[in-house]
Amino acid sequence: MEEKSIIIPVPVRIWLRDSAEQLASIGIPSALLDAEIILAHTLRKSRTWLHAHDDELLSSRQIDIANARLALRLDRVPIAYIIGHKEFYGRLFKVTPSVLIPRPESEDMITLAKKYVTHGTLVDVGTGSGCLGITAKLEIADLRVILVDTSRFALTVAKENATNLHADVTIQRSNLLDELAAPLSAILANLPYVDRTWEVSPETSHEPSDALYADDGGLRLILKLIDQAATALLTGGALLLEADDRQHSVIIGYAQKRGFALLEASGLILALKKLNQ
Repeated sequence: MEEKSIIIPVPVRIWLRDSAEQLASIGIPSALLDAEIILAHTLRKSRTWLHAHDDELLSSRQIDIANARLALRLDRVPIAYIIGHKEFYGRLFKVTPSVLIPRPESEDMITLAKKYVTHGTLVDVGTGSGCLGITAKLEIADLRVILVDTSRFALTVAKENATNLHADVTIQRSNLLDELAAPLSAILANLPYVDRTWEVSPETSHEPSDALYADDGGLRLILKLIDQAATALLTGGALLLEADDRQHSVIIGYAQKRGFALLEASGLILALKKLNQ
């Protein structure tokens, strides 16, 4: 019978040092931060607590759990999947491998929504965790918000986030706008836009591929949504899209032919306005 290895208790600072060295050795630039997040989550303490108690001895059980989480990170599993949540626009959202991890760059979409959308019905297409639509509802109270996705698993996560954050939103399964009734006042969409030939980080392999990649240079779903939005949006309605800046000129040109004007571009986000036709 194989004997179980004995784990010797070590201080917080030693576990952090050794773990950060392992993470750095495989090229993770945020090695120390990741080690701190893993240990803080394991101990249910803050990172500040770790710094103030770096001589505190970790129990064998605590080390065992922390090491298991460290092993996932060494396999390039994103930190958000390991600890089960990600901050977005100042709020914590539950995430699972069924949904994309919210990116800081996507927060620009909320900033633009607050600028160009004040009331009416807003649809968050391809909602995933629900971070965009839920945040829009919490930041712009007069909106009626509908979260749509093709994935039942994603909608389950979105529903849990809406409940946890007390956001009064509607959850609906739909392929883009196929099941939505017009007219709409605004559409937010962080659809798959990565071309399969692009170089991506190792962490990306752990995220759902159907939420990342799209055909036709990454533009197939975005252009289809523009076609649908041309008839679904009210005159003056806003269409906010996230895409790589290499794709922006093509998207803007296509949208203009479908009756949209560019309001503003901010980082990866394009804000378009439906013109009167």
